[in-house]
Amino acid sequence: MRLKDKVTIVTGAGQGIGNEVARKLGEHGSKIVIADLNEEVASKALDEFESAGIEAIFIKTDVADEKDVQNMIQATVSHYGGVDALVNNAGISFRKSVMETSLEEWQKLMKVNVQGTFLCSKYAIPEIAKRGGGSIVNVASWVAYRTITRLAAYTASKGAITSLTRQMALDCGPLKIRVNAVCPGIIDTPMQKNLYADLPEDAFKQTLDYQPLGRIGTAEDVANACLFLVSDESSYISGDSMMVDGASFVKLPRPLIFD
Repeated sequence: MRLKDKVTIVTGAGQGIGNEVARKLGEHGSKIVIADLNEEVASKALDEFESAGIEAIFIKTDVADEKDVQNMIQATVSHYGGVDALVNNAGISFRKSVMETSLEEWQKLMKVNVQGTFLCSKYAIPEIAKRGGGSIVNVASWVAYRTITRLAAYTASKGAITSLTRQMALDCGPLKIRVNAVCPGIIDTPMQKNLYADLPEDAFKQTLDYQPLGRIGTAEDVANACLFLVSDESSYISGDSMMVDGASFVKLPRPLIFD
């Protein structure tokens, strides 16, 4: 097994990309910590993992709250003895321009997406270092580089995460901790479905027409990339933001405009 006896924290692992990432890492031997605020989906995920023979625990965590994050790290170390890897996946999104976005909405999204990544990393890094090093994977997005209309706060947050990834890779190198990001494109998840629910009827068709591979991505596509970056197979890769988008990033000549 590629991750036998490793301990990985996956934030937002109750559903969507985080759920598939946790499942994939668990299938390859890692012990999993489901760090999620939604008890209902996280409890369901825990039951499914245990039924599949994946060793996992659920720790209710608001990644934007410092004390919650500290408690989550301490509980992980207490239960499993340490931390080898962290996947910062938890995030929220809404579709509004800068003009339409309230300060409260902006702050809430930044707290979850950016502050959450910062806090989980801040308190996980010392524990990963104690194990002789490991891996951190931040889930960013292709919109950090090329975006659609009216996605201001989310785009800004994912741009911040890719920048933070590069900085953390430099700072964590001496600790033998690799830090990378994955940048999913259009992925079939509940968040993506909610986004398209607010778009014109032909928006999905337009998006599909842009896909060089003729399909949108799956959560498993992203999970496979995370598995590689967490495993020792990527032992000389750090500071990278890996596109998981079926080449749509290199094809798009302009932002998609659905308005």
